[in-house]
Amino acid sequence: MTADPEHPVVHGELAELRRRLDVAYAQVEGGLALLSHRAKETAKEVDELHTRLSSLEHARWPLPSVAALTALGALVVTVWQALAH
Repeated sequence: MTADPEHPVVHGELAELRRRLDVAYAQVEGGLALLSHRAKETAKEVDELHTRLSSLEHARWPLPSVAALTALGALVVTVWQALAH
């Protein structure tokens, strides 16, 4: 068996490739962890906004009913004034 003179170079190149793969893997893992965290935070914010919107919808004034009552009141006042003269 003869020793290949480029054999140490191949080990060095493999080590460099492994290092690059490890760095890339760490970057991908970090990015996925960040995306997962952001997705959880966004879901929590959406839930909070949904709760706030629901409470606002239940607490709002029923505008069509208020408008109908105002119109009825104006009609009563108009008829009362017409009959008073």
